[in-house]
Amino acid sequence: MTTTHEPVPGWTEPTATGRLELLKKTRSIAMVGVSANSSRPSNFVATYLLSSSADFEVYFVNPMIDEIFDQPCHSTLEDLPVTPDMVNVFRRSEDLPEVAEQAVAIGAQSFWTQLGLWNVEAATIALQAELDLVMDRCLKIEHARFHGGLHLAGFDTGVIDSRLGA
Repeated sequence: MTTTHEPVPGWTEPTATGRLELLKKTRSIAMVGVSANSSRPSNFVATYLLSSSADFEVYFVNPMIDEIFDQPCHSTLEDLPVTPDMVNVFRRSEDLPEVAEQAVAIGAQSFWTQLGLWNVEAATIALQAELDLVMDRCLKIEHARFHGGLHLAGFDTGVIDSRLGA
């Protein structure tokens, strides 16, 4: 299924190569809107980003939570102990412009919104500040695609045969 989005003036969505290059230069990621609920996509992505599969410093931003996975959860981007390279957002689309403004204010280098999140105003804010921009893509899926965890048939589970004892 292809989703049609309102175009963002002056922006072309990064190619697969462009997304790979962005991930290669990213060392730290702030996850805005991360959830402690293990059934939420943000929690799944956080688990992946903290794993040895991904080599990132990960910081959590959610004012409703004190801690996730034994790591502190900060109230705002401004409260982080470092300036993250990337701000990865799990908030409603209408919240994205405010988060984009905060990402610009703290000096982040890129702004990435998760699957289903698209906002022209937020994109414009990020682009005017010369941030790299990716929208409506899952950071975990993109990282896995480039690092052997995702194949054409889906996730690489390492299972070759479904029969017991195979």
